[in-house]
Amino acid sequence: MKMNVGKLDVILRIVGGSALIIAAYAEYIGPWGWIGFVPLLTAIVGWCPAYAILGLKSCPLSKGE
Repeated sequence: MKMNVGKLDVILRIVGGSALIIAAYAEYIGPWGWIGFVPLLTAIVGWCPAYAILGLKSCPLSKGE
């Protein structure tokens, strides 16, 4: 598994995922807000399975590629 999530993408995923989780916890948006754990987890790991399937990458290329 190579990293396919860049720094800006990580920040956006952490902010968005956290906002969804907080809104679900506060019962503002309902149980679907718990889906916020998905972008939060992909930000922590640095790898997104949807990006891998679609062949996308938001991180800069390393010297070996």
